[in-house]
Amino acid sequence: MKIILGIAGEIGSGKGTIAKHIKEKYKSSSHRFSTALRDVAQRMHLEESRENLQKISTLFRENFNDDILSMTVCHDVDEDTRQIVVIDGVRRMADIKYLKNLSGFKLVYVEANLDLRYNRITKRRENSDDMHKTYEEFLADNKREAEVQIKDLKNYADFVINNEGTFLELYHQVDKIIKELGGE
Repeated sequence: MKIILGIAGEIGSGKGTIAKHIKEKYKSSSHRFSTALRDVAQRMHLEESRENLQKISTLFRENFNDDILSMTVCHDVDEDTRQIVVIDGVRRMADIKYLKNLSGFKLVYVEANLDLRYNRITKRRENSDDMHKTYEEFLADNKREAEVQIKDLKNYADFVINNEGTFLELYHQVDKIIKELGGE
């Protein structure tokens, strides 16, 4: 049976680190909600800042429907032939509308404290504006429309991971989940 893990968590909580670990250790595939948004930003020669990606997301959802990104990711995951599939960046209830109907889908919520998350994003530089982000800007990012529903997803999660420790502690929690679900 296919294992599909949707990873939810606030900015800098460790979603990408979890996805990378699973991809490397279990030879899984990984899909991100932001991939389509980044594709559009690149095609339009827009800076891949958090603000621009959120604007593109809002445009899609306002002009099509709230679950347009989940529908896209769901199709990609459904066509994926890997035994273990990771979906990085679940943010809204609408994001799991289609995904929860996929056989083997489980929602994993990852949490970490605010200061730790801020330090992570300024070091990782995933978005063009992360490196120079002030703490106040980070707090404002956490209040943006795309981020406010994330905390509520914890109530719907099949698993909750605390990512305030070491990489080894994080990986142990992830490996335990995969083993529980019948993965190698």
